[in-house]
Amino acid sequence: MRWLDLLHRWTGGLIGVVLALLGLSGCLLIWKTAWIMVPGKAMPLVRDPTTLAAAVQRLLPRPTGGESVVFADKGFALHQLRLPGGAGAYADQGGRIVEHWSSQWQRPELWLFDFHHHLFSGDMGETVIGIAGLCGLLFVVTGTILWWRTRRTFRWRLLPKRLSRASIVMHHRDLGIVVAPLLLLSTITGAAMVFRPVAMIVIAPLGSPGAALTAMRPDKVHGGALAASPPWRAILTTAAARFPDAVPRILVLPRKAGDPIMLRMRRAAEWLPNGRTTLSFDATTGRLLSSTDAMAMPRGAQVYNALYPLHAGRVGGVTWKLLLTAAALAMTQLGSLAVWSFWFRRPRRARFDV
Repeated sequence: MRWLDLLHRWTGGLIGVVLALLGLSGCLLIWKTAWIMVPGKAMPLVRDPTTLAAAVQRLLPRPTGGESVVFADKGFALHQLRLPGGAGAYADQGGRIVEHWSSQWQRPELWLFDFHHHLFSGDMGETVIGIAGLCGLLFVVTGTILWWRTRRTFRWRLLPKRLSRASIVMHHRDLGIVVAPLLLLSTITGAAMVFRPVAMIVIAPLGSPGAALTAMRPDKVHGGALAASPPWRAILTTAAARFPDAVPRILVLPRKAGDPIMLRMRRAAEWLPNGRTTLSFDATTGRLLSSTDAMAMPRGAQVYNALYPLHAGRVGGVTWKLLLTAAALAMTQLGSLAVWSFWFRRPRRARFDV
């Protein structure tokens, strides 16, 4: 077991800070709709296509391409306008701007999201986070094996008795085993969302990975150039007729000529907050080009779509959010104290006089 103990301690000492910061930022993001202070976020929701179309027209009077609108939803009844370059705005359901920004650094929920998903470093940061997630999975497995030898000395400790290395190690061991199932779920889902091979391993027992990959590829369709004033009402009305039980979630304008207008919807049975039911429309005429029903996808694809809501606490109500919050705070403690004990509270070697 010595090599396993060395692997666990050294890996924790090297990457514990990253896991601690991911735990803390994840905890804040779980409850972000509660602490975002913007007027109008608690207003009743309006779902009819005519009102939504009028709001989009007001937000995008002269679209140039690359913009998107995240529609109001339960818990946060404001539309979010996303503009190229990190600019954006919140608007009420009539399309009136209530808050705007020119950079993500002006909105804490935006830069916090970027940190948790990319470490402010784009694809490179996302890869580091995926590796951290795999290391977290390794910690859960090796930590459980190492705990088993000392299981008879288990004591419930929310905090270590003191900041000595011995107390921290005992607290780390016992707190870790308590939250191990939740940490296992968080690390697996986090790593699977970054690394597609990990995701395929996760869904393999529940469905065909190949069929899931095929189903999740977007349809290749082409349309005309983006109109100066796209027929938003026709687009949203067509979408509502195609999926009557679904709500519009994200409207994405094409970045280049020939690409379609994309509308993501969430059907009633979907867990994913923004849904994976997708419709493509001609950017000139608003004609429906293709549609993908998330509930008709293979089982493996539906399992993959459930990873994010499980990871982010977007399903299961307040109870699941509280459990994930406890796990996130525990990971913050475990990671930070592991680094503290490894680098700053290592036992001193005894000195012998010659």
